[in-house]
Amino acid sequence: MGTTTNADVEGGFSAQNRRSRLAAMAAGHADLLVIGGGITGAGIALDATTRGLKTVLVEMQDYAAGTSSRSTKLVHGGLRYLKQFEFGVVAEVGKERAIVYENGPHVTTPEWMLLPLYKGGTFGPFMTSVGLRVYDFLAGVKRSERRKMFNAKDTLIKEPLLKREGLLGGGYYVEYRTDDARLTIEVMKRAVERGVQSANYAAVESFLYEDGKMVGAVVRDRISGESYEIRASKIVNATGPWVDSLREIDRSKQGKTLRLTKGVHLVFDQSRFPLSQAIYFDTPDGRMVFAIPRAGKTYVGTTDTDYAADVARPRMTEEDRAYLLKAANNLFPSLHLTESDVESSWAGLRPLIQQEGKDPSEISRRDEIFVSPSGLISIAGGKLTGYRKMAESVVNRIGQLMEAEGRKLTRSSISKRLAISGGDVGGSDQFEKFVKERIGEGVAYGLGREQSERLARQYGSNVNKLFLSAANSGEFAKRHDLPLDLAAELIYAIAEESAVKPEDFWIRRTGRLFFDRAFVGKYRDSVHSAMAELCGWNEEQREILGTEMARLIEEAVTPVV
Repeated sequence: MGTTTNADVEGGFSAQNRRSRLAAMAAGHADLLVIGGGITGAGIALDATTRGLKTVLVEMQDYAAGTSSRSTKLVHGGLRYLKQFEFGVVAEVGKERAIVYENGPHVTTPEWMLLPLYKGGTFGPFMTSVGLRVYDFLAGVKRSERRKMFNAKDTLIKEPLLKREGLLGGGYYVEYRTDDARLTIEVMKRAVERGVQSANYAAVESFLYEDGKMVGAVVRDRISGESYEIRASKIVNATGPWVDSLREIDRSKQGKTLRLTKGVHLVFDQSRFPLSQAIYFDTPDGRMVFAIPRAGKTYVGTTDTDYAADVARPRMTEEDRAYLLKAANNLFPSLHLTESDVESSWAGLRPLIQQEGKDPSEISRRDEIFVSPSGLISIAGGKLTGYRKMAESVVNRIGQLMEAEGRKLTRSSISKRLAISGGDVGGSDQFEKFVKERIGEGVAYGLGREQSERLARQYGSNVNKLFLSAANSGEFAKRHDLPLDLAAELIYAIAEESAVKPEDFWIRRTGRLFFDRAFVGKYRDSVHSAMAELCGWNEEQREILGTEMARLIEEAVTPVV
């Protein structure tokens, strides 16, 4: 087996060539500069480049570091919006989730959801049956996934942990579970494969203007400290919770503004919370909360409260933790969950459009496009599920603005049938066959069957690159005391997914900080050592990044007082 070197991690989306990509962006002139590397920005970049626009993208943190790695991790059809009579939202996101699934079955999985019905609860059996039938119709649900109704006995068979008192029955319907950060990364990778130039840890500090019109941005590399002037004909502000901050820099924050609300999730080990069935339930205060089993864990969320603290670092508070523990213990009274059972948590912000007089849970999730007098195009609101449609709408709007200037988009959107990176597996109905075929290949490259299957499921049609990396990095893995599959994932994350810091790998590329803190604790030093070699860190960088990672591990379980 060979030894992995810096040369092995060079690539079109490698962490190693961020600076050269930024320099190339500054040397050229783009049709479109997208600011923001969450799911919305990544989707816009992909749609734009496939429609003939020379597109560049910058993200001030890591890709998906904001809202796009901190959701409930569902590409769902918006059942809750029936309650608010937002039928259009239900119809649109219901159809979009099917598109997301077909374009990336390796990051999206159908999941049957149980809605338990209790005497005096928000939902009664009759209205739930009617509502789910309407939901099936509006969302275009396929026949095999249409709703079912259960009596109390059958509901308890599906999930024995449920509270028995007052149980009337349950509604059963399909949602789609996803890895939100990996979905974002895969969309971003496909955009780069189609010609987008992109850099993370690149923050917009000011805008460039000519005759009152925005023509570019001054971008600072937060790793090297260097600044670059990047010029483009059109500029999109897709920064989620930071949308209004950029509008302030442009002096165009007027009219509608954002209202940030925070959602918190708690993670428990299955040994303490052995949930066998995903549950969607109402709380005594009328909110709806999910409890979802995933990879040996169960996570519960979310809260919905107004937020005005540090946008870059939303955290669980003691009040958040107490609220979710109370909600879980109310529905699953035999568990007696306590604070010490919480293994990890995450908190994310929803960049909603302000609606006066409404509680956070009542605010519409609809997206909206603002165009400032200088030409800055901002997209706010929206949902993870609708990212593709939002992106198409933004690029359509850019096309309208171009037409007013005598130019024209050359193509219509193709994103509805464009697989994201890793999604070239023959469609969702061929995914299981794809995975089975790849297991033997992984074994031939030196991996175990379980490791091979996990990698095939997580990386889809890109998995052969990880298998090849595993075959060539035996000495590297031994030198840093890493399992071979983990070494392959790390090398791939740096070479092909622009992972710059340990947190990028542990949170956004693998999700392990949220769902396997013990594993992170076991291999944190090994991964740190391996990244230092691959990325050429000096001692100061090693110490700073190590301290940052230790803080994040602690914050995942420790609430803000």
